Amino acid sequence: MAFRRRTKSYPFFSQEFLIQNHADIVFCLVLFVLIGLMFEATAKTAFMFILPQYNTSTLSPEGEVSLYHYGWRDCITILFYCLITIILHAVVQEYILDKVNRRLHLSKSKNTKFNESGQLCVFHLVSSVWALYILITEGYILNLSSLWKNYPHLHLRFQVKFYYLSQLAYWLHTLPELYFQKVRKEDIPRRLQYISLYLLHIMLAYLLNLTRLGLVLLFLQYLSELGFHLSRLFYFVDESHHKLFNLWAGSFVVTRMVTLILLFLVVGFGLARVENQYMDWEAGSFNTLLIRMVVLLVVCLTQAWLLWRFIHFQLRRWREGMKEQAARKRVLAKQPSRTVKRDVGGHYENGMVKSEKKMKVP
Repeated sequence: MAFRRRTKSYPFFSQEFLIQNHADIVFCLVLFVLIGLMFEATAKTAFMFILPQYNTSTLSPEGEVSLYHYGWRDCITILFYCLITIILHAVVQEYILDKVNRRLHLSKSKNTKFNESGQLCVFHLVSSVWALYILITEGYILNLSSLWKNYPHLHLRFQVKFYYLSQLAYWLHTLPELYFQKVRKEDIPRRLQYISLYLLHIMLAYLLNLTRLGLVLLFLQYLSELGFHLSRLFYFVDESHHKLFNLWAGSFVVTRMVTLILLFLVVGFGLARVENQYMDWEAGSFNTLLIRMVVLLVVCLTQAWLLWRFIHFQLRRWREGMKEQAARKRVLAKQPSRTVKRDVGGHYENGMVKSEKKMKVP
């Protein structure tokens, strides 16, 4: 199964061969795990890769429900879905983005940004819709107090745990993609910054059993980032669509405000009034003053850093706009102004005056 067109063949075990065929190699590894399901001796091990672990069955008014918690075997499941994400990344790149790039004829730098925004657009769209579905079905939106009541939220439903495992798998897969996509060295630090921040915040929400708050904050963040990358894609297609960045700017500021309000409401006030004000590893309770302060500090510093980058981005756009206006004024000032005076009974052609004489009709 070939995901990319082969323009040139490279020797085996070379760097170019690995980059060109990495999706096919990963697909073979995934297929190897799936084949393990067919045999009784390896089925139990294969299920560790595919299905979330640490499930318990409980009775509820709806019937018997399976709930999950986290453990070290989640790393195996995350690794498997990281391979799945690499394959999906190659499919989106080959069958969508590369076809659009051939029609746009972008420069190399714009082509790299277009591919980055295209991949993140698909991910943010799927993740935000998925998070919204979970928030609605679990009833977290209509009942905000459920974000901190009955803490610790140690046991998760299947869709919630699978969502967090998929999120960790996606952001982990972006690390080898820096190598597979041959990202320029000057772009690597910027990408590593937001990859590390996403991994840090998702792991904090997952390990500290703040999954409900994490779902809401991830939904807001992904929705805001979706607006930015959509604006950038439309700008690359047609540079006259730069006004979409103004709409994204307004939603960005609103997202930061709502994020901070929810954070202080849940962590600063909600969890401070919960009865379980102690730390217990087995019970999954991390509701102490120190941990709450650390969570508030980490998220607030992240929001401040995002705002600083946003202000820097807007100032750069404003300076570039002022430079363009100044350049246009200089060009217009250098052009000589020609005033043409018209005489009655004459007209002008190529700067020469020609008289017009009316012929009398007999």
